Amino acid sequence: MTPADRRLLASARVARAALAAAVALGLLTALLAVAQAGLLAGSIAAAIEGGEGPAELALPLALLAAALVARAGLGWGAEIVAQRISGVVKSDLRRRLLARAVELGPRWASEARSGELVVLATRGLDALDGYFARYLPQVALAAIVPVAVVLCLATADLVAALTVALTVPLIPVFMVLVGRMSEARRRRRWAALARLAHRFLDVVAGLPTLRAYGRADAQVATLRRVTDAYRIETMGTLRVAFLSALVLELLATISVALVAVGVGLRLVVGELDLATGLFVIVLAPEAYLPLRRLGAEFHASEEGITAAQRAFAILDAPGLPEGGRAEVPALAGGRLVVEGVSVVQPGRDAAAPAGATLEVRPGEVVAVVGPSGAGKSTLLAVVLGFVAPDEGRVALVGADGRAVDLAATDGEAWRRQVGWVPQVPFLFAGTVAENVRLAAPDRDEDAVARALAAVGLGDLDPTTVLGERGAGLSSGQRRRIGVARALLREAPLLLLDEPTAGLDEAAEAAVLAAVREAADAGAAVVLVAHRPAAAAAADRIVEIGWAALPPAPAPLPGGGTSSGAVDTSGAGGAP
Repeated sequence: MTPADRRLLASARVARAALAAAVALGLLTALLAVAQAGLLAGSIAAAIEGGEGPAELALPLALLAAALVARAGLGWGAEIVAQRISGVVKSDLRRRLLARAVELGPRWASEARSGELVVLATRGLDALDGYFARYLPQVALAAIVPVAVVLCLATADLVAALTVALTVPLIPVFMVLVGRMSEARRRRRWAALARLAHRFLDVVAGLPTLRAYGRADAQVATLRRVTDAYRIETMGTLRVAFLSALVLELLATISVALVAVGVGLRLVVGELDLATGLFVIVLAPEAYLPLRRLGAEFHASEEGITAAQRAFAILDAPGLPEGGRAEVPALAGGRLVVEGVSVVQPGRDAAAPAGATLEVRPGEVVAVVGPSGAGKSTLLAVVLGFVAPDEGRVALVGADGRAVDLAATDGEAWRRQVGWVPQVPFLFAGTVAENVRLAAPDRDEDAVARALAAVGLGDLDPTTVLGERGAGLSSGQRRRIGVARALLREAPLLLLDEPTAGLDEAAEAAVLAAVREAADAGAAVVLVAHRPAAAAAADRIVEIGWAALPPAPAPLPGGGTSSGAVDTSGAGGAP
C-alpha cells in the first residue's frame, strides 16, 4: 500500500459508516450469488434428471427470481452508498485543501501555479469518485468474496475449489505488474493536464496584452502543442488500461475454463452429479469477478490518486511562521525596527535581502531601494510575518519603549495594524467601493470617495462594477485602488511595494501626496521604490542588497570537509 493510499484511507474515516455499509451490501450480493447458483443448478438438474415441470419448480423459480431482484436492488443501493462515500470524502478534502491554501498565505499563492491549483480543486478531486465509490469497497470485497466462494465450492467439490484457489492469486500478481507499468504514465498525464490548464489560464488572463502586441495568434501553436502532449499521454494511459483489462479477462476466462473442463470430465465418468457440476460451474466465475472489477476500478481511479498525491503535498507544505502569545504593542508613538534580516529562498544560492537594517517611526516615510532581486518585496513579507528570516529579527517597540520580537507575537493581531499594497493589488469581481472597502468594511461611502480622490480617482464612480481581477480598469487604476484600500484602513503602518509603478507623472504625484498625508497623520510608511520620484519623496532612503552564500564544504580524502570563503562581492548587485 502506497503512502497516498494510506492517506486516502485516513480521509475516508469521515464516511466510515457509509463505507462499512457498502462492504456489507457487497457481501450480501455475494451470498445472493451463491444462493442464485444453487437454485439455478437445482432447478436445471430437477428438470433434466427428474423430469419436473413448471408446476413442481414454481417455488425454486420464484426464489430464483427473488434472488435476482434482490441482487439488482442491492446493486442499486451499493451505488447510492458509494456516491455518498465519495461526496462526503471529496467535500472534506476540498475544504481542507482550500483552507490550507489560505493558511499558506499570499507568498505561497503568488508562487503556486494557479491553473494547476484550479484543476486540482475541481476536476482533480472529482476524479476520486472512482476511488472512494468503487475501488475502495471493491478492495474489501476482493479480499473476502473469493475466500467465501472457495469455501462454498469446497463443500460441493474439493477439486474445483482447489483449482480456483490456485488460479485466483494469479490475477492480483498481474494487477501489480500492470499497475507499476501504468504509474509513470498516469503521472505524466497529470503533469500534462496541469501544464495545459496553467498555460490556458495564463493566455486567457493575458489576452488583452497579447492582442495589443499582435502575439495572440502565436499562442495558438503553443496551446496546440501542449494539448497534443496531453492527448498522447491520455491515449497511452488508456492503452495500458485496455491491455490490462484484456490480461485480467483472459486469466479469469482460462481459470473458469479449467474448472469447467475438470467438472465436465468428472460428469462424464460419473464422479459428479449434474446438480453439483452445474453449481460449481455457475459459482466459479463469482470468485474472479471481484478481482476483475478491482483491476478495472483501479485504472478508473488512477487520475484521482495522482490528484490526491498533489493535494496531500499542499496539505503538508510548511505554512506561515508560527507566532507566540506576546501582546502586540501599538505602533502609535512607537517604532518598527528591522535588524540584520537575511532570507535565503529555496533553490537560490544567495541571501536576498542580506543583513537588511532599517527603522521607521510614525510620521516617517522610509524608502527601500535596491536592484531587482535584492529582496525588497521579501523584506516586506518578513515584516508582515509571511516569511521567517534566516538571520536577524523584526522588533516592535511600543510607546513605552518595550521591544517585542515579531516572531513572538500573534501574526493575525499584528497584521491588523498594517496596511499593505503588493506589487499587483488583487481586485475582486464587484463594485469599486466594495474593493476599496475590503480593508475596512465599516467605513461609509464618503470615506471611500475621499480615499479615491486622494489617489487621483475622484472622477471614478464608486458604484462601477468590475470584473474578476479588476477587469474594466487600466493597470494604473487598479494599482491606485489598491493604495486607496490601504489608506482607507488608516493603519499605523503602511507597507507599499512600488505603489507608483506604471503611473504617469500626475498620477504618481497624487499617490505620493496621499502617502505623505497619511504619514503626517501619524502613520509609519515603508515604501519600496524603483522610480526616482518615489525615492525623493521619502524622508530617508535605505539601500539593501543580496549576498552570495558560501560554497558547500567539499569532502576531503582523509575525511572531514573543506570550507570556502564567503563571497559578498554581489552585495548591492543582481544575483
